[in-house]
Amino acid sequence: MRLDKELFRSLSLLGMVLGLIFFAASLTPSLMPRSYLVQGLLSGISAGVGYMIGTALTWLWIYLQLPVPKRSLKLARWSIGIACLLLCLAALWHATFWQNSIRILWKMPPIASADPYWLAAVAAVTFLIALIVGRLFRVASLLFSQWLARVVPRRLSKVIGALIAVALFWSIGQGILLRFALDTADASFKQADALIEDDQPMPQADMKTGSSASLVAWQGLGRQGRYFVASGPGAGNISSFWNGPAKQPLRIYVGLNNAETSKERAALALKEMIRQGAFDRSMLVVIVPTGTGWIDPAAVDTLEYVQHGDVASVAVQYSYLTSWMSLLFEPQQGEETATDLFDTVYGYWSKLPRDKRPKLYLHGLSLGAMNSQLSLDIYNVIGDPVNGALWSGPPFRSVRWKAATAARSPGTPEWLPRFRDGSVIRFANQEHAPDQFAAPWGPLRVIYLQYASDPVVFFDAASAFREPDWMKAPRGPDVSPELTWIPVVTMLQLLFDMMIATTSPIGYGHIYAPQHYIDCWVSLTDAQISPEDLTRLKSLFAARFGMTN
Repeated sequence: MRLDKELFRSLSLLGMVLGLIFFAASLTPSLMPRSYLVQGLLSGISAGVGYMIGTALTWLWIYLQLPVPKRSLKLARWSIGIACLLLCLAALWHATFWQNSIRILWKMPPIASADPYWLAAVAAVTFLIALIVGRLFRVASLLFSQWLARVVPRRLSKVIGALIAVALFWSIGQGILLRFALDTADASFKQADALIEDDQPMPQADMKTGSSASLVAWQGLGRQGRYFVASGPGAGNISSFWNGPAKQPLRIYVGLNNAETSKERAALALKEMIRQGAFDRSMLVVIVPTGTGWIDPAAVDTLEYVQHGDVASVAVQYSYLTSWMSLLFEPQQGEETATDLFDTVYGYWSKLPRDKRPKLYLHGLSLGAMNSQLSLDIYNVIGDPVNGALWSGPPFRSVRWKAATAARSPGTPEWLPRFRDGSVIRFANQEHAPDQFAAPWGPLRVIYLQYASDPVVFFDAASAFREPDWMKAPRGPDVSPELTWIPVVTMLQLLFDMMIATTSPIGYGHIYAPQHYIDCWVSLTDAQISPEDLTRLKSLFAARFGMTN
């Protein structure tokens, strides 16, 4: 068989059938609402995966020398083809309803149309590209098998040839294309990180990180670090809200360009903390930022109000990449920096008199939550434990979170587990505050704030072949009742959901609302706030972040 004919051979019937079925299935809702562009890319890739599975099954059938249906059964072929096309048209017609099943649940305005023509066009182009790549793979496989057929049996040469082609394409994709894409993204994020906005001048107050008196250079903080130290409420704002005395919150941040290694950056952070008097505050928080170095203001601003400003927070940057890219391709990034920072701060803090040192807490969002968990070795602190941790949106790869979820009390859902009596670990979401437990808190407190609609938390590669527990009844309050588990397709949907998780409105998906942070901080720190003041505080931040309380 000539290789050029193989490249342009006719389409596989079973491949096209499964491809069209996967296309239609991909239009069903998952966790995130999707634009026609995102949906088109997802549907095109889903169709390509379906076609690949159908082609592989056909190859296996022929390889095993099983009976092949006669090519003369044209009527059956046409009937199957028409039925699949009708299924796709019906799915396209229903796509608007499926997307609105999420949007209405999230209090978003419903869409009038899912733009089926644009959606189908994007899907067709995506499928065509995937098909060409698949054909190139087959050509490479046949080429290798022809070479091998000279020295090994023909059937064995086909298997080995296919394996060599897999290794070749994987090395090209993983080692060359992906590396190039990551390096390009890293370079572009690095350039964006170096930008200094005109509306963020260098701090004038000596007790600010990046000021002329600071040990940390303003230029090296990076974009996210500069925003973190320059933003946030002042003592006057906090005092005015509480109608009483308040302190100026302390924010310490060290960027990637402030020192060469993670240990040096951690040591610099400690020196700056000592200079600013961070250990003289009543509360100290070690924060691990997201991949780009960003720290959620909804988490830190609310804490500073809850504590009347008597709090110091410290963070060190470890990457320029967005969290989902780091999580999928470089999950080890950040663990070293998080561990070095915690060990450095804890080592100093643990030597202070217990009655004079601040309470010590940990915090992280998304990839920061995972790395913050990795930084806390419970065996190293068991004799003198930290006071607690608030980890929001913990990624699906978080080992400690995964273990606590797996050990949940029988009958509690995966999206809101109950871990034993709740004295050590509690889970919270939009509708369940962490104080809904009969048992009191113990000396070490951990809260996981997570939304059932957060794909960063609930993505699972195993959803390709089994239904995740969080999809079973009862479902989370922010998950579409129309969501249906479909083998392979659901995993692809969740993968795309994870990539667009930060496009959700606040209070859903991967965007955590200040009101829910307030509940967690109050519970974690035993803050004495009256119900009336708690309502006022939530209303203040709801208005500030443009949402209803």
